[in-house]
Amino acid sequence: MATLIAPEHPSPVADAEAIRNAVQGLGTNEKTIIAVIAHRNAVQRKLIRYAYEEIYQEDLVKRLESELTGEFEKAVCRWMLEPADRDAVLANVAIKQSTSVHRVITELSCIYSPEELLAVKRAYQARYKHSIEEDVAAHTSGDLRKLLVALVGTYRYDGDEVNEKLANSEAKALHHAIKEEVIDQDEIIRILSLRSKAQLMATFNRYKFDYGTSITKHLVDDPANQYLAAVHTALQCINNPKKYYEKVLRSALNKPWTDEDVLTRVIVTRAEKDLREIKDLYYKRTRESLDHAVAKDTSGDYKAFLLTLLGNQD
Repeated sequence: MATLIAPEHPSPVADAEAIRNAVQGLGTNEKTIIAVIAHRNAVQRKLIRYAYEEIYQEDLVKRLESELTGEFEKAVCRWMLEPADRDAVLANVAIKQSTSVHRVITELSCIYSPEELLAVKRAYQARYKHSIEEDVAAHTSGDLRKLLVALVGTYRYDGDEVNEKLANSEAKALHHAIKEEVIDQDEIIRILSLRSKAQLMATFNRYKFDYGTSITKHLVDDPANQYLAAVHTALQCINNPKKYYEKVLRSALNKPWTDEDVLTRVIVTRAEKDLREIKDLYYKRTRESLDHAVAKDTSGDYKAFLLTLLGNQD
């Protein structure tokens, strides 16, 4: 369930006018901006952008970029983009940073539906004039490149049908690939990138039944090895996306310094989808509400914006 609280039929013209008044003249009224856009869903935000451009002959996102600063500006502007375009921007930023490329690309490839991933890839091409696969390949190498290009380049079958015989044979193949002295990366990449999520879940369940533990426990986790980190991320994203996102948020908030990029990415991309369940998992794991954790580690307008997306109405 979503955490976003939005009215059913707001006026995009009235919203555009309110935002215009908030950015006109000396200073910016950040509270008004938050009060409007942090309570509008993707369709409503799109209508606001159209109304704003039609009335004032300027791009709303560019105006917000010029008026706002810091993490608040980044969060607001990403929220205002259409979802597929936003994900394209997040992917491009991750690719250029290289340290987070495996996480963001794997999230898109293993959590999103085939149609959602295709929309992101189209948005990426429209914005950057080349494919996401090209950029991933240009900024990675070795087994990590093979895995990420294979994951983001696939169009998975999205149905529920499962071949139990195939699940049995590929559970054995994965066990053999992992337990060899030299891990057979090609076999792991083949299975993770080609099979549907339902088929992979059947394979993972068979693996646990046959070998007494989950595949993630058998696969050595070496934080210094980006390829193995990407495989772990793929397994977690396919197996339990909400639990994966809870862990990502916990990690972002439990560092000596808060990882605002990760915090913004998860809240902005999941507020209209499943952030309520992620919040519940966070509380069960830490005995602290996600709202409270975010409030402790952020400040100012950035804090107010994230808390509003989290459904906090105080």
